[in-house]
Amino acid sequence: MSHEHYFIFDLAIVLGAAAIGGYLANRLRQPVLLGYLLVGLAIGPLGFRLIDDAEQIKALAELGVAFLLFALGVQFSLAELNRVRNIALQGSLLQIGITTGTVALITSLFGWAETPTQGIFLGAVLSLSSTAVVLKTLTERGETNTRHGQIMLAILIAQDLALGIMLAVVPALNQSEALLMAVGASLLKVAVFVGFAIALGYWLVPRVIREIARTESSELFLLTLISLCLGIALVTAQLGLSIEIGAFVAGLMIAEIDYADHALSRLLPLRDTFACLFFASIGMLIDPQILIQNFGSILGLVTLVMLGKAIIVLPIVLSFGYSFKTSLRSSLGINQIGEFSFVLALVGLESNLISEKIYLLLLGTTAITLAFTPILFRCANPLAEWLLQFPRLKKILKRWESPQRVWIENSLEDHIVVAGYGRVGKVIVSILRQQGYPVLVIENSEAAVQPLRGLQIPYILGDADSEQILEKAYLKAAKALAIALPDPVSTRLLTQRALQISPSLEVIARAHTTREIDSLTQLGAKEVVQPEFEAALELGVHLLKTLRAEPQRIQTIMEEIRRDRYLSIRDRESNYR
Repeated sequence: MSHEHYFIFDLAIVLGAAAIGGYLANRLRQPVLLGYLLVGLAIGPLGFRLIDDAEQIKALAELGVAFLLFALGVQFSLAELNRVRNIALQGSLLQIGITTGTVALITSLFGWAETPTQGIFLGAVLSLSSTAVVLKTLTERGETNTRHGQIMLAILIAQDLALGIMLAVVPALNQSEALLMAVGASLLKVAVFVGFAIALGYWLVPRVIREIARTESSELFLLTLISLCLGIALVTAQLGLSIEIGAFVAGLMIAEIDYADHALSRLLPLRDTFACLFFASIGMLIDPQILIQNFGSILGLVTLVMLGKAIIVLPIVLSFGYSFKTSLRSSLGINQIGEFSFVLALVGLESNLISEKIYLLLLGTTAITLAFTPILFRCANPLAEWLLQFPRLKKILKRWESPQRVWIENSLEDHIVVAGYGRVGKVIVSILRQQGYPVLVIENSEAAVQPLRGLQIPYILGDADSEQILEKAYLKAAKALAIALPDPVSTRLLTQRALQISPSLEVIARAHTTREIDSLTQLGAKEVVQPEFEAALELGVHLLKTLRAEPQRIQTIMEEIRRDRYLSIRDRESNYR
């Protein structure tokens, strides 16, 4: 078999194994990411050795990282980035600084680091978290646009920027004069890249994309997107910065033009395909023999790292005025060690800052924290609810749960409470106001509530499912509650708590999956709307009109379908989604 055929064989093995691992993880109700990592361990050179050339697979896996961050940039507009700029800059600096200092102190006190320089290096390695893993987890859960999702991604993007400086500084850690020069050179590179990106994004990229879009050629449009993503990622790599930040900035350039949604739809299949290669390649780095021989040490390190980083991140997010639940979710979401810590650790090994044994222990610890991330993140919301049941703790945390900003001129009555002011919530509010109904909006996005004051719309800034927030919403005097939140867990909690406050309240909720239709109905929601089914019903209405069915008959059919909660049009599989 020729070398080219060996590569194709390896690629087929990885993709096929990833599909099987993802399927098994899904059937076991686990994140597919966990399946990708485990099959990477199984088929890699340190497992059953089904892969001959793991290096080529890793090269392709870098495309997965680039496409993941490019797609994030397309969705993560400059307006959204500006909304969380404070925690992105100040919060990430605090997190990196405190983590590095804490690790340096602990490793020096217990003799784990031979020199203070080595302790600082280990702190820098452990301070980084995984943008790729967190983004994949948030995407699977549909939480990239939630408040905690935006906070985590903002901190992670700032960490990626810091990585470029770390890579430049590490080889010069033992030389004070070279260290200052390395830091200065890194900051200069960042400034040059930012200036280049602003100029490119303002003058060139929008014009090129518009011209390509006018050709109406899907192939040309996709090729242009790929070239832009990989080209700018290559520029950042040459500057010594991470490819992640380059791909992300390339996505931001697209986000501000008219073709952002079209670009995202074209890129998603590529993103998902190469992303699974990336996660499988991370699994290939795990050495089962090292894990077995150092099981106790690695387990202790994993516990120490994940618990320690969560303890550091939690008060930082709280200090920026976010609620306890949002802060806990954020802290349990970015408490792993990042995949680019592998790169930093390798530079440290080559610079004699760490031994090969420590390097292998770091690899094993990092891989395990990546695997635990989706599982631990799933427990964040139930853990927050459980902790808030303790009266003393709840009293201490109550100020964090209180609304950050309330704008209600007078006591409201006979009003409609709308939870969520995204694309769906804005339409609901617009319809209600056109019909003359008084509206109160509950939204946790600072950018979203800014125009509400100008429109003279009462609002509360905070988490809609928080009991303290709901106390300010005059639910007992309200006519109805419309829930248009992007988070399924918050939707269920809000439904339950709102009806506890006002049992007679009419609750209209949006279901994200078929399974939620029944759970929200059981909680007491009067109407549960599932967007995909509603789109299908509208298509059915137009089709029946085209077939000249009687209007009364069409209306009766649609009412019957909605009355039985879409049961007549659900298939068996959809009940589990």
